[in-house]
Amino acid sequence: MKKILITVVCICLAGTTVFAQKKRLFNETPAQKQQRMQWWEDARFGMFIHWGLYALPARHEWVKNRERITNEAYQKYFDLFNPDLFEPKKWAKEAKAAGMKYAVLTTKHHEGFCLFDSKYTDYKATNTPAKRDLVKEFVEAFRAEGIKVGFYYSLIDWHHPDFTIDRVHPQRLDENAPESEWENINKGRDMVKYREYLFNQVTELLTNYGKIDILWLDFSYPGKHGKGKDDWNSVALIKQIRKLQPGIIVDNRLNLGDYEDGEDFETPEQVKPETLAKYRGKTWETCQTFSGSWGYYRDEHSWKSDKQLLDLLITSTANGGNLILNVGPTARGEFDYRATRALDSLSLWMHGNSRSIYNCTYAPDGFAVPEGTRLTYNPQIKRLYVHLFDYPYARELVLKGYGGKISYAQLLHDGSEVRTVDKSAIDKAAAGSDIVLELPAEKPPVEVPVIELILK
Repeated sequence: MKKILITVVCICLAGTTVFAQKKRLFNETPAQKQQRMQWWEDARFGMFIHWGLYALPARHEWVKNRERITNEAYQKYFDLFNPDLFEPKKWAKEAKAAGMKYAVLTTKHHEGFCLFDSKYTDYKATNTPAKRDLVKEFVEAFRAEGIKVGFYYSLIDWHHPDFTIDRVHPQRLDENAPESEWENINKGRDMVKYREYLFNQVTELLTNYGKIDILWLDFSYPGKHGKGKDDWNSVALIKQIRKLQPGIIVDNRLNLGDYEDGEDFETPEQVKPETLAKYRGKTWETCQTFSGSWGYYRDEHSWKSDKQLLDLLITSTANGGNLILNVGPTARGEFDYRATRALDSLSLWMHGNSRSIYNCTYAPDGFAVPEGTRLTYNPQIKRLYVHLFDYPYARELVLKGYGGKISYAQLLHDGSEVRTVDKSAIDKAAAGSDIVLELPAEKPPVEVPVIELILK
């Protein structure tokens, strides 16, 4: 009886293992995926750009949703859209100076307005007073600076007549409205036709602008009066994307989590730095804003400090992830002066300290993180970087357990030596496994000083 029972249990467990395995969509090997993703993981830092008609009201990129604005009332922004100060070469230079290695532009946000010259709609920049394919100019300018280019494309479209009204639509009903009212309000709308439109536009974007490095699709919200993978036909869409651009990197918002290879990276949005540790070991990119909104918001004042921005960048790298930091240009096509100031501060820090970001990840086991610091590590050159968020004014930083592991230490921004002392030479009772770094009496003129440790 016992033998029979054991056999049955084993069969059940085996069956559980089989059913727990995720399905696959492609034949890409782990080594091939790593090769495809390597540049992105090495880059660590990118720019997001949210720009559309919502720059005119300047009250958040979801203004059409928040204020329940109809297409008719929203039309004035289309009629007036004329970014006469748009200079994408200037954008690209600012991004490069700040140390950003890739940039992703909203080709179409939820409002449905296209910055590119699509043949499938009249609701596009070339039909406004701008009379320009703004996506084309973005691509050319950023490529010229050696920056990888990516496209954001919203799966949602609040302007398209066939996109069914759902719980995030500006013309949504009360959540307790009877189903008959939802059916009535969607009479004449056809998601089959909208999906055709979606597929056609994605094909345009991945065909007409050369090699595209990243596709950032946004977003799925399955459930009651929501939309998910079946509404987008996500399986067919991702297959089409990979066919058109085999080397492209795609985010995780197609609702394809049931597939092992349905996404390339996770996208924790607007999370605090201290939460990023839970993504360690995964492939991820946190998307963040300078302030509280993605699009240009004239009267929004919760802008992050220089140190907060560096915390996001360094802590992302210290946990093996990327940071994509967003700018919301004005209606005239310029970066907000507050964004420019923030980019300048990042540029100043990255000029001398970018080596602690590029090609870096979290520190190997065995390297304790001193209080008030973050550690990043470059496995290619075997160097460890200690980021001093809390500068030790006692002029000493104790590295516990680092004894015998360090050959040289220096401040990264200027290459000046930091003397190392075996703690046992100071404290005879010490075990000799700790190292003391002798720091300058005054904090160096850097927002977050970095010590580069060359390991043995």
